[in-house]
Amino acid sequence: MNSTMIKTIALGSFALVIALSPLWQAQAQDSGPLYERMAPIDQYLMTDRNTEIAFARTAAPESISRDAEVLVLGRHGYETAVKGKNGWVCVVERSWMAPFGDPEFLNPDRRVPLCLNPPGARTHLPLTFKTTELAMAGQSKTQMFDSIKAAYDKKELPLPEPGSMCYMMSKQQFFSRKAGNSDPHLMFWFPQKDHLDWGAEFPGSPVDIHQYSPQPITEFDISVSRWSDGTAAPTN
Repeated sequence: MNSTMIKTIALGSFALVIALSPLWQAQAQDSGPLYERMAPIDQYLMTDRNTEIAFARTAAPESISRDAEVLVLGRHGYETAVKGKNGWVCVVERSWMAPFGDPEFLNPDRRVPLCLNPPGARTHLPLTFKTTELAMAGQSKTQMFDSIKAAYDKKELPLPEPGSMCYMMSKQQFFSRKAGNSDPHLMFWFPQKDHLDWGAEFPGSPVDIHQYSPQPITEFDISVSRWSDGTAAPTN
């Protein structure tokens, strides 16, 4: 093989690598976790406290959220920004509340407003506070998983009370690049049990079910047709 042919093959191979590299990058992006470690805390904070209060209230219709307590995320965890009158609590959860297997776990862009009823506030918020504490302490996903499991094993975290639920109906909610703002829905929490069946996941059923780990909790999600501001949501 002469030197001219070798140069031609080498140049062709280099061009092929350049042409395919965006594809490889896209495949690598889709195939593995993108956020293994906590980003700088400033990336998770909202720049304006009043903006976060208003955003948290978009989780539920105004008739519920206007009298709810509102929490905002500070540098040392969640703080009460507005005292409530009706027992409900609105909060914008961050990405460390996603399932541990979610490839965008710890993505600073993930912001999901919830408005929890009184049983939900009493039994879900302790998990929110604990997970936030672990994330802000710089624990890895594996360490956080083990810490949450140990907290439930020791009964340091409560199981859901009967009737625990929340509204997630914010048009501005952001789950991930793939899911976007998803759809408006309600979430109901129960202690994890076998054969707890609401007809979830059946064809045509509006009910989705999630069994998280290590949390011993069953979650049912029910899609609704409108966002919290009353506008119609797209049909999935």
